[in-house]
Amino acid sequence: MITLEDARRIIAAAEKEAEKVRQPMNVAVADAGGNLVAHVRIDNAWLGSIDISIKKAWTSRAFDITTKDLADNSQSGDQFFGIHASNNGKVMIFAGGIPLKKDGKVVGAIGVSGGSGEQDHRVAEAGAAAF
Repeated sequence: MITLEDARRIIAAAEKEAEKVRQPMNVAVADAGGNLVAHVRIDNAWLGSIDISIKKAWTSRAFDITTKDLADNSQSGDQFFGIHASNNGKVMIFAGGIPLKKDGKVVGAIGVSGGSGEQDHRVAEAGAAAF
């Protein structure tokens, strides 16, 4: 279970990493059902990335995979090609979503959006590490 306290700790760690990369980000944390637990939009983060961060968290939980790995496997000719069109377009196939695990079981996810894919993934990793 991801509690609000967990989500706040995860977001705080992600915010700290976003400051290091000097990029305002949107950070979302979802529970085991893919439901939003908490979200923060750092000052001046893109408005369009609010929805993307939430969908990255949902995607990571829905498929129990990082969105970076999903993207790597969804290119033309790969096993997940076309997956982004499923679930009414809710699936995000670029870096920034990471499943959150407890005792080896996925119990939620973090989604980050607002920078490059590399920056989003790095900030998501920092948040996930705080869990």
